[in-house]
Amino acid sequence: MEYFIILLKLIVGLSILNVWLVNSKKPSRWRGGSAQTIHEEFSAYGLPTWSVYVIGTAKVGLAILLLASIQFQFLEKVGAFGLFFFLSGSVLMHLKIKDPLFKSIPAASFLILCLGIVYLS
Repeated sequence: MEYFIILLKLIVGLSILNVWLVNSKKPSRWRGGSAQTIHEEFSAYGLPTWSVYVIGTAKVGLAILLLASIQFQFLEKVGAFGLFFFLSGSVLMHLKIKDPLFKSIPAASFLILCLGIVYLS
């Protein structure tokens, strides 16, 4: 079971880092509205520009904590619950602007994986 939890942490943590650090300026079919970048996506949600930086920093930091929790178990709940909170917000934003449900799949999936990490640990 320990290796399975590590796998979940790697999937969630590396995926969040990929979205925010590698692909933030690239188009994705999962972005809200008709946005091509994270900045456009936040604009589609009606959020101010500064929120991109605050939320992005928080998500990247929490993803790093989740990855670090592979070695330092005490970081696990902070990383997993923190990401759960932000991913819940992501799903709500998709619903707010009436995106097709498929656009919420990544956020909802990672949200469930975060709950799984906490439950299985």
